[in-house]
Amino acid sequence: MKPTWDIFCCVVDNYGDIGVTWRLARQLVAEHGLAVRLWVDEPKAFVRLCPEADGEALCQVRDGVEVRRWLAEWQPVAVADVVIGAFACQLPAAYVEAMAERTAPALWLNLDYLSAEDWVEGCHGLPSPQANGLRKVFFFPGFTERTGGLLRESGLLERRGAFDRQAFLNGLQIHPQPEARLISLFAYENPGLASWFDALAEDARPNHVLVPEGRVLGDVKAWLAVDNLAVGDIHRRGALTVQILPFVSQDDYDRLLWSCDFNAVRGEDSFVRAQWAGQPLLWHIYVQEEYAHWEKLEAFLDRYTQGLAPAAAAALVELWRAWNMDRDMGEAWKQLLPHWHELAVHARGWCAEQAARPDLAKALVQFYRNWI
Repeated sequence: MKPTWDIFCCVVDNYGDIGVTWRLARQLVAEHGLAVRLWVDEPKAFVRLCPEADGEALCQVRDGVEVRRWLAEWQPVAVADVVIGAFACQLPAAYVEAMAERTAPALWLNLDYLSAEDWVEGCHGLPSPQANGLRKVFFFPGFTERTGGLLRESGLLERRGAFDRQAFLNGLQIHPQPEARLISLFAYENPGLASWFDALAEDARPNHVLVPEGRVLGDVKAWLAVDNLAVGDIHRRGALTVQILPFVSQDDYDRLLWSCDFNAVRGEDSFVRAQWAGQPLLWHIYVQEEYAHWEKLEAFLDRYTQGLAPAAAAALVELWRAWNMDRDMGEAWKQLLPHWHELAVHARGWCAEQAARPDLAKALVQFYRNWI
């Protein structure tokens, strides 16, 4: 009998939490042959990522994953062999009680947020004794050998290499000008967008920005000075073309990132997928209290910029700080452009370096096998 896995996802910030857990669940089924239940408290968020899903169903099977609605009034179920609470979410009390009563202990993992901070290596794999006698183990994704790695499906980079970019763009009615720089923009609200768009509009080279439906649309609308924005709208100002796209499935979002020359992303899931795209990127990190997210941002920049020439590294760092710290994006963008080729080569090298390490799903499965 194959091991059973339960993954609990509490949707906190739109699509980041469900994005990570849905990718993980699918990969555990497809590549490791496991029986996986994904518990989701906000099915509407799941439907945005998996459009064929039924947002009203209490239980449904999608891509081999049993997707269950996590109801406030918990109904008893058999405890799985491996229990993952994603991003420190609180498991149902009745389920935890059932874990404590289980004859054969279950492996209880807290899948934490992705970080490049040094302390992550020391905490990865550490157990945390609970008051009821159970032990919860902290499992950290990361960028080094001493962490759990990144989500990456088998053959992902090979699929990227065989991808028909033109056919995909045509399917979304995206027709950039010749030599246009194609940019994807998925971000939280950001006052720095206006100065960035000003710089793109004044550029000597055409820029075509693709904006999937999301929270940044309010800032885009304000810069364009229009009353409404809808999917399919295309607006031009100077060298800049802005096109509004639908919110696409996870697989199509990957293809969108592969299609672009530069990807502005947010949160965690799209951040990792942009790295697998192997193109220069800009991360809009989720804001935390007392600016704790800045330390996380700086830790990644310290690691990511290793190997870049000092001038290129400084330009990239300033762009990311400008985007996340309300600085002048327009000037930062202009300072970045002379280093474009070096940054593009570096992005491909970083992608290859991370792909040489075990992926997160494989690391989780191996951890369980070693624990048995």
